Amino acid sequence: MKPARLFGTLWLVLMAILPTALADTVEQWGVYEIKLTGPATGNPFAEVQVSAQFTQAGTTVEAKGFYDGNGVYRVRFMPGNTGDWGWQTRSNARELDGRQGTFSVAPAGPGNHGPVRVAHTYHFAYADGTAYKPIGTTCYAWALQGPELEAETLATLAISPFNKIRMCVFPKRYDWNTNEPPLYPYAGMPTTNWDFTRFNPAYFQHLEQRIMDLQKLGIEADVILFHPYDGGHWGFDRMPAAADDQYLQYVTARFAAYHNIWWSLANEWDYMKEKKESDFLRFGEIVAASDPYHHLLSIHNAALMFNHTLPFITHVSIQNGSAVEDAGRAELFRDVYRKPVVFDEVKYEGDLPRRWGNLSPEELVFRFWEGTVAGTYVGHGETYLSPDNILWWSKGGVLKGQSPARLAFLKRVLDDSPAEGIDPTDKWQNPEYGGRAPNYYLVYLGKAAPKSWRFLLPKPPMGAGQPPAEGMRFAVEVLDTWNMTVTPVSGFFTLHKTDNYFYGDKDGRAIELPGRPYMALRIKRVIE
Repeated sequence: MKPARLFGTLWLVLMAILPTALADTVEQWGVYEIKLTGPATGNPFAEVQVSAQFTQAGTTVEAKGFYDGNGVYRVRFMPGNTGDWGWQTRSNARELDGRQGTFSVAPAGPGNHGPVRVAHTYHFAYADGTAYKPIGTTCYAWALQGPELEAETLATLAISPFNKIRMCVFPKRYDWNTNEPPLYPYAGMPTTNWDFTRFNPAYFQHLEQRIMDLQKLGIEADVILFHPYDGGHWGFDRMPAAADDQYLQYVTARFAAYHNIWWSLANEWDYMKEKKESDFLRFGEIVAASDPYHHLLSIHNAALMFNHTLPFITHVSIQNGSAVEDAGRAELFRDVYRKPVVFDEVKYEGDLPRRWGNLSPEELVFRFWEGTVAGTYVGHGETYLSPDNILWWSKGGVLKGQSPARLAFLKRVLDDSPAEGIDPTDKWQNPEYGGRAPNYYLVYLGKAAPKSWRFLLPKPPMGAGQPPAEGMRFAVEVLDTWNMTVTPVSGFFTLHKTDNYFYGDKDGRAIELPGRPYMALRIKRVIE
């Protein structure tokens, strides 16, 4: 062989075995990816393990890799610190073991605040400390509907108030959603002839792209790992335990490096009759152990509540419409679990012939506000009948209801509220009061329609904060939560002790109201 030709052949071989990365520099909480070429024969999904240790000044993070088809292996890493990092791979395949490299991490770019964490016991904040107050929606199978409808969903989300979306990994088969997906998660033939030891990389590549699309919009992807809406049609709801475990490890290896990921072990876990509660305990332990970044992790119920006190559960995800018909009932869940409480499903705005899918928009917005002053969070869903069977709750598309505009108004109110979050102020007697005493109060009057409201603030606060005191001054605004208006009340209100439980205005002033339901009062302390 001629020297030039030999050199060229050696160069091609060298390039085939050396690792490559997406970039030598990545931003904080971005994705740094190592791409490796390795074994393509046999079953690489089951037979080859690869991971990498990422190190920086005494910090070591181990991230598992995954097989992406065609002899390609990837290890993804979400760096939490800026500066220089090094990495080294580990594998049972010689071609993948002991590879090394370095890269730099630059400060996070605009809009990248990092992953969401629990903050102040009952609330959330991004990793950089920025407050995060979820206004979520449910859209189970939107990412499995084909490019045209998925693009329409993303365009709708871009102008919506939603900063979190609940979505499934597996396809969904249920009323108003019986179409087959464009892709399937496993190798094999539809609809039940699957090889559960071999994934279809194209399926997961597509989901990753949709997760990144959400990330660009500033939306958290609350990824539902299992669900019962299969009924054996595909069999993804009744895989053997070994397949369940391999799936969880594969999905966490692929998705965990995206900073906008949340994990939901299941939707309506207790309706998955082929699984036991012990299975979900194992699932939670696997996901928690496989995710080096400790993303938020929850599980959603139907009729039976899960044990949300378990340490791997970061926050409480609940289906319960009646709990948010009254702030006092909603607040009880905080007392029980001592974690953030998200009522992800409180029934849906729509006109379905099912009680879970025919809330009026007024009722859904009402439930959001009751949950808000209770110091909890509430989720949206929409189920209006359509001849094409495109219902937002399942397939996405466009929003048709009246609640999203009102939820955008609520979001503006939350954005203006204290960063630490709203907590109940007088939870045992007057649950309509929420806020951060003594500087901020949000009073929701709900379905009552008074024509005036006597200015009163609870003492002491039965929640976070300090009691008010004589002489404190407050400004008041009247919020019409349905008509989305803010009306300042003239003058200030100066506190005077009324009795053992309340301070009122020293002049006994009351606030005139329009005699309509769904009114709220925003009360802020004036500090000079």
